[in-house]
Amino acid sequence: MQEPPLPDRGSALFFDFDGTLTDIAANPGAVCVEPAVPQCLALLARALAGAVAVISGRPVAEIDAQLEPLRLPVAGVHGAERRGADGFLRRMATPELDPARRLIEALVARHPALLLEVKPGALALHFRQAEGLEDQCLATMAEAQRRVEGMALLCGKKVIELKPRRASKGQAVRTFLDEPPFRSRRPWVFGDDVTDEVAFEAALGLGGVAVKVGAGQSLAPYRLADPAALHEWLQRAVLALGAESEPVREVRA
Repeated sequence: MQEPPLPDRGSALFFDFDGTLTDIAANPGAVCVEPAVPQCLALLARALAGAVAVISGRPVAEIDAQLEPLRLPVAGVHGAERRGADGFLRRMATPELDPARRLIEALVARHPALLLEVKPGALALHFRQAEGLEDQCLATMAEAQRRVEGMALLCGKKVIELKPRRASKGQAVRTFLDEPPFRSRRPWVFGDDVTDEVAFEAALGLGGVAVKVGAGQSLAPYRLADPAALHEWLQRAVLALGAESEPVREVRA
């Protein structure tokens, strides 16, 4: 396992959230963010002129709530919604999802251990508490996809998501890099899941750095064992960039 080097002031940092900045919880609402994480991210954003972003399957509003009072640029729902450094929130146009939602809700009603997460323009079916139902979940989500136009299935860690076909973490990275303060910087992407591989591919294709957090095959040439190891790396990165240790204040994009 080769740990990543430390960034310089020409870097732009992109972080997945669940499984990367935080440990994965049985329920998405039960995650616990270590207090040092927003502190380190705020210091890194200050040192890199704001070129730090979160790229997550979660909605932007949930990332803001988890990192409060920190307010970073965020790509949420795998890029279906995105707030740049200018502070404007942009959302992709998505079809009406009620036909798909009703089908998934019927499955969840029969199996209460399943969890349906309704997001802006997307639906995620979690089976972490019912792993034996994976095949049934896949079949139901495939049928749900057939009921709406312009949507794709994305399989992650014990979750299957119906999301806009055009939404991609890789595209989110590329879009950020077209805008200040990310423009002309070397991208660093940190993620833990197969859903992060397209972002790794984008970063590597642009001469950047990709870091896999946790186990599993990956395009990423660098590896950190778990979110705790990433937290230690964040602290070393703060020192390497000479960022001042200050109390976290609200930081708006």
